[in-house]
Amino acid sequence: MIRIVTAGRLARLEQEADQARDRARDAQAQTDAAWGSHLRELYALTDRAERAEATTSEVSLLLSGALAELSEAQQELLRKDIEIRRLREVLESGVLVGRSLTVLMHYGEPHTVYATREHALADTATHGVPAGTRWVPCGERSASASTWCVAAFIYDADCKGYRRTFTPSPEPVGGAA
Repeated sequence: MIRIVTAGRLARLEQEADQARDRARDAQAQTDAAWGSHLRELYALTDRAERAEATTSEVSLLLSGALAELSEAQQELLRKDIEIRRLREVLESGVLVGRSLTVLMHYGEPHTVYATREHALADTATHGVPAGTRWVPCGERSASASTWCVAAFIYDADCKGYRRTFTPSPEPVGGAA
């Protein structure tokens, strides 16, 4: 088959080819714009995901610290509960006269109360005192001068309370003797 191409037909074909090229350029521009938009969105989502991972790991770290503190507080609460029960038993026994208590003191402040000196010395390891530490009486020196010290108290019926078995000699006021 032979086809005769006229100048008008050739002009129309060139015009259609130009229109097809214009449509292809427009389609390519739209494709490029869509691709760029998708890339920007991908980068934004990746950044959000990385920040979420960092926040998650930070929150996990805070949560593990809080759980450790909670566990420590629960153990301390349990120790205090045991100590309260023991002291209630002593109080309910009714026999207080002549009974002694041992107080573990930290820089002169009462820390824990024990029924016996042996209990106090056995429990000091939980407060960071190495086992086998040699204990010396506070004597004349102030209890606040020692990191840890053990003081004995006995029940005094006259004052209806406990008093320290060793009372340091009073300091002279203003240098008077």
